[in-house]
Amino acid sequence: MSMAPNPADPPGTSRSTSATIQPNILRYLVVVADERGVDLRPLLKQMGLDETVMRSAALRVSYRQGSAVIRRALELTGDERLGLRVGAAQHLTAWGLLGFALMAAETLQHAIETGVKYQNLSGAMVVWSAGVGQEDDAFVLRADLPDPAMDPAVASFLSEEAFASVVTLSRLAVDPALAPRAVEFSFPSPRQLDLYSVLFHCPVRFGAPANRMIIDAAWARARMPGRDPVGYASTLEMLDEQMASRRDQQDLLEVLEISVAQSLPVVPSFGEQARRHATSERTLRRRLADCGTTYEALVEGVRRERVEQLLLRPEPTLRDIARRAGFSDERALRRAVRRWHGASPVELRERMRTARL
Repeated sequence: MSMAPNPADPPGTSRSTSATIQPNILRYLVVVADERGVDLRPLLKQMGLDETVMRSAALRVSYRQGSAVIRRALELTGDERLGLRVGAAQHLTAWGLLGFALMAAETLQHAIETGVKYQNLSGAMVVWSAGVGQEDDAFVLRADLPDPAMDPAVASFLSEEAFASVVTLSRLAVDPALAPRAVEFSFPSPRQLDLYSVLFHCPVRFGAPANRMIIDAAWARARMPGRDPVGYASTLEMLDEQMASRRDQQDLLEVLEISVAQSLPVVPSFGEQARRHATSERTLRRRLADCGTTYEALVEGVRRERVEQLLLRPEPTLRDIARRAGFSDERALRRAVRRWHGASPVELRERMRTARL
């Protein structure tokens, strides 16, 4: 018997569910973890990201997948500064066309502004912005988190990886002596500080209002050794085409996610979704494959988000949560939560509530 969505249930989804991010960070994370004696491949395989899939240029992962792998890697390695190491291990070649565009830009500032403009193609898991500072002509690069409620350990990892990769790639492209004026992190000061000075060669502040890197004007205006106006312009044309295609993919995923979220606990069949989009099942399946996902994975992501939202509330019982998220019974809910988080629903509820305090 069909059931209407509970009006108390959240009506939509967040972009954390959509598989839209190039997995550059995860690829380098695997390499760095290997060097520390930790094999992340079984974890990736468990999430449907085996080695063959990870080598695919078309692969996209979601914020949720990326965050889950990062969280587990931090636990397995016991390395609180893993983000710095992953950022320092990177190369521009991993960014494909965007990496070429950065190398062909006129100046370092020009290259960074290009990276900010096309950040959705870089595999970034932070939200970049940049501009000239108000106090003087220093160039300021800012990295905001996509979700303020993100796990603090994952948030620190992403902030550190972001600035470590920028400094590392800038030195590779411009000058090994390059150093920012200052780097600021919004998280509290960690116990280990030596790696920051070794990597950034500048003052590093913690507990700041935002994650920022301040670059002196002289370095910002430094000319890129590989600058090529013609190559740069032609590469931007191809990047614009990729951005347009990416927007179409994100629109499709968002529409499907909202459709599933609004229909829970009943999940629309794939054939029904194809009819809603006035297309064939084969075409819709191909479009989802181009996005690096499947309808089954998308549905699971929406149901997982619904479960997590409901666990944060004190009133729903596990039976209520199982029903509202479309599970057959509590046992199916427990199996799913154990697969997603390695914990029972009760343990996850307590963990999530503690993290919010």
